[in-house]
Amino acid sequence: MSAETILYVIAYDIPNDKRRTKIHKILCGFGDWTQYSLFECFLDKRELVSMRARLNNVLNADEDSVRIYPLCNGCLGSVETIGSPKPEEKKVFFG
Repeated sequence: MSAETILYVIAYDIPNDKRRTKIHKILCGFGDWTQYSLFECFLDKRELVSMRARLNNVLNADEDSVRIYPLCNGCLGSVETIGSPKPEEKKVFFG
């Protein structure tokens, strides 16, 4: 994990199919879909602000729930996974 990014575990419960699809598509642009309503996203501060803004434009606060859990470096090292690989930041290289 680079110094500027933090791993966020994002869980959501959206009862409306259309909004749930929009939320899913937004989150796909920021991280990995790891379980039915759960994403793992390595984000810097700017990306976190951008993601929150995009989610807020779609969410209905009276019906929807999105939870964003930051994991510190120490916690990331303690993640236990059964049946799939541990979360890891994908490295992107530009030539």
